[in-house]
Amino acid sequence: MEIEEAIKRAKENDQKAFNYLLDIYWDDVYGFQLKRTHNENDAEDITIQTFSKAFDKIKTYKESYTFKTWLITISKNIHVDLLRKEKNSITQVLSKDDRKAFEVLDESPSAEDKLITEQHLAKLLRDIKKLKPHYQEVINLRYFQELSYKEISKELDEPMNNIKVKLLRAKKLLAEIIMKK
Repeated sequence: MEIEEAIKRAKENDQKAFNYLLDIYWDDVYGFQLKRTHNENDAEDITIQTFSKAFDKIKTYKESYTFKTWLITISKNIHVDLLRKEKNSITQVLSKDDRKAFEVLDESPSAEDKLITEQHLAKLLRDIKKLKPHYQEVINLRYFQELSYKEISKELDEPMNNIKVKLLRAKKLLAEIIMKK
């Protein structure tokens, strides 16, 4: 499959085309972010967000740009947004009265907090059960059993890029289910 053909098919929501583009460009975007963040987890998270956003907005891609440049630009913008959020949260903490900045808050949840959390978890589990079984499984392995992508890949005997795309799709579908309520 040629890249131009894959992009055209991806614009028509062809899953194989998405996988093909992910396989080709994953290392480029991940390497770019690893140089910027110097942290494998952050680089991986930003790369996943990049492909998620790119696949959501693929219909806006213009062929006058190279696809790799388009992806790198999305990735750079996501990283810049994250840095701004961090900077704002740090600025807010530092701008408060010094005495208040050093007070330690009791962050242990109250009985009401625990009850609310349990209710939200029950709703979330009901929503997850509405997904197809293979999406349920990947969400369970990643977020409830807290396995890494590599461990999930071994567990399901699938390539890691497929796991990442499947998890991306599962989260997107779950978000749609939740938003419908």
